[in-house]
Amino acid sequence: NKVEQFIFCKPEDSEKLYDELLRNSEEILKMLEIPYRVLQLCTGDLADWKYQSADLEVWRPTTKNYGEVVSLSNCTDYQARKLNIKCIDKKQNRRVLHTLNDTVLATSRIMVAILENNQQKDGSIKIPKVLWKYTGFREIRGKK
Repeated sequence: NKVEQFIFCKPEDSEKLYDELLRNSEEILKMLEIPYRVLQLCTGDLADWKYQSADLEVWRPTTKNYGEVVSLSNCTDYQARKLNIKCIDKKQNRRVLHTLNDTVLATSRIMVAILENNQQKDGSIKIPKVLWKYTGFREIRGKK
């Protein structure tokens, strides 16, 4: 129950595309109006196959803490070499690609964050505006 993005790219494009993946994930959380933070993992916390990695965490009012909903990584050529993934460039040279991945949304976790961050004092839950056209309603109310 996750939405994932995978990119296979030229080595010279991987850092730019990593930034794009990060912007995409941040934009989704902004549109959902959920408080979040970005944690760039330090090299000591990275797996051997990761060159760069970040987690996006959303605020969880019930736990009074942040929880991870997005994780993205630039694996450079590590995965491509292990899997022998190559391309042929314009000069007909074989090149190993770079791989990037992004868990854009862990769907069950983001649903909890939407509910928790939008619950009102009366127990109702306001639906983020960006979702109105999909839900057909703007609020969830309990039975009286």
